[in-house]
Amino acid sequence: MKIVIAPDSFKESLTASEVCGAIETGFATVFKEADIIKIPMADGGEGTAAALKETLSGEWQSIIAHDPLMRPIEASYVLLPNQTAIIEMASCAGLHLLTQSERDPSIATTYGVGEMLLDAIDKGAKHIILGIGGSATNDAGTGMLKALGYRFLDSQHHELVQGGKALAALAFIDNHAVNDKIADISITVACDVTNPLCGKLGASHVYAPQKGATLDDIVILDNALSHFANIASRQNFPDNRNEAGAGAAGGLGFALMTFLSATLTGGFQLVSEFSNLEQMVQQADLVITGEGKMDFQTSMGKVASGVLSIAKAVNVPVIAICGVVDDPHSHWKDDGFTIAIPSIQTLSSLDEALALAKQNVEKTAYNIAMAMQLGQQLNR
Repeated sequence: MKIVIAPDSFKESLTASEVCGAIETGFATVFKEADIIKIPMADGGEGTAAALKETLSGEWQSIIAHDPLMRPIEASYVLLPNQTAIIEMASCAGLHLLTQSERDPSIATTYGVGEMLLDAIDKGAKHIILGIGGSATNDAGTGMLKALGYRFLDSQHHELVQGGKALAALAFIDNHAVNDKIADISITVACDVTNPLCGKLGASHVYAPQKGATLDDIVILDNALSHFANIASRQNFPDNRNEAGAGAAGGLGFALMTFLSATLTGGFQLVSEFSNLEQMVQQADLVITGEGKMDFQTSMGKVASGVLSIAKAVNVPVIAICGVVDDPHSHWKDDGFTIAIPSIQTLSSLDEALALAKQNVEKTAYNIAMAMQLGQQLNR
């Protein structure tokens, strides 16, 4: 029996690689001769770098970069042997880096993202895979561009301060000092967000409230980002404000497309292609996936749904082992999962459940394998 194990991480408890290991241990205890292939997965957000590092034999690289409030922090990314770097913007510009009282997308910056890009290029990267989920920012990527050498000037030729709010005073974009090495790289952005840059469905209205913006901030930011796009267009930069994904990560998607000619693609699609998931599934007898919580969002581009779609195309059964399965809102059977089962073994607090996640997943995998073995015996 050939088994492909391809789960997402369980947020705050297990990496995708750890979930793979726990499931493998549970199944291998029962099916000792099984050919088990582990493929840690992600959807372009948190855990993407770790998942691809595991699959593609990359190495972690650490640098000192700046966080959303321009404080120095240690940030990490993965460098692959084929001159590809995998960067998660959240590692230096993520919302999780700020306390509740510090969150203010009017002044938060993506400057650290540019620093990480430059470090990767200096270390030989020719292709960048950039995950842009979990941002604390709404600066339309201007912080990143500043780190790369762009200057954003007001009518008096004074350089603007960091943050999206300051863009309301933008008069001119100076690109004379942009790092020459940027022109030699290609950037693929892992992004499942389709919002435009501005308007009611744009970065400021939809996502800034989650990052600490007030109602007044939202209007100011939306106008400032629209003004930025107008100035960029006047200076003959491409007008990508209405492109799908332009509003991702507080408008970082817009900057990546407009100034760095980046290509945006679905996060799960990107990770699955790099991991050769489809090829592995075609050769499998069984696929096991999972995520921290299976609910109505699972079918909206999350890992378990993506793995299922690949397996269904070749009629391979799929088992989902999750921390929680929200049955009232989840139609996992109708979607095509053979089994979707929660891993929590006993009533416990959230902290206890997170602490016991690995052994719970392992025990659940073992119990499923034992049930499969019994089924085989009864069918003889």
